[in-house]
Amino acid sequence: MKIKLLLSLALLCGTAMIYAQSNNCSRFYPMDEGTSFEYTSYNKKGKTEGKSSYKVITVENDGDTTVATMGISFEDQKGKKVYDTNYSFSCTGNMVTVDYESLVPQQMLEQYKDMEMEITGTDIELPNDLGVGQELEDANVTLKMNMGGISMNTTVDMVNRKVEKQENITTPAGTFECFVLYSDNQSKVMMAKSNFPSRVWLAEGVGMVKQETYKKNGDLMSSMELTKFSK
Repeated sequence: MKIKLLLSLALLCGTAMIYAQSNNCSRFYPMDEGTSFEYTSYNKKGKTEGKSSYKVITVENDGDTTVATMGISFEDQKGKKVYDTNYSFSCTGNMVTVDYESLVPQQMLEQYKDMEMEITGTDIELPNDLGVGQELEDANVTLKMNMGGISMNTTVDMVNRKVEKQENITTPAGTFECFVLYSDNQSKVMMAKSNFPSRVWLAEGVGMVKQETYKKNGDLMSSMELTKFSK
């Protein structure tokens, strides 16, 4: 469960800039208080696994930097709430960055509140001036926990990030012209290592429209697409 959660967080980081625009701070991501998004998640066979709801709660300007708070709620295929949390991100000049620590759900922090926990990482960045063939900076998050004298470290690294191509795709929310971003999402829990490549489709003024995660051999493992969008 922890592995799946942190991989989901990594992918959320890859898509979290869905939202970072204020006063033309970002070219791609609409961010005004009250803006909302709904994403539906599917397994490899296309069966619905759950829905994620996002909403911009607050937007504050501090000089050249815009800082925003986003609320996230996830329900499983039966409509049962799995978690909800808030996270923060900022936009300065030509770049959007996400605070990794604030992406960890409060329920997880509450579950392990009696343990020593340390969360570190490198914020994910996404510039306004994307272009096909462009390489993007790596990012990572590390969660260290001490359980009764036993340490457990979990890391997720997003590497080999690049802009692959442009293409139009259609979802229940509409048809969008997108940049396609690729990354390798490498996880390590104790000595166990995994690699889950992913692609994210980004549309100007909307943000993430679709996301796919693959096994190491390239087979589709899961996907997520925009099903509702409201400003």
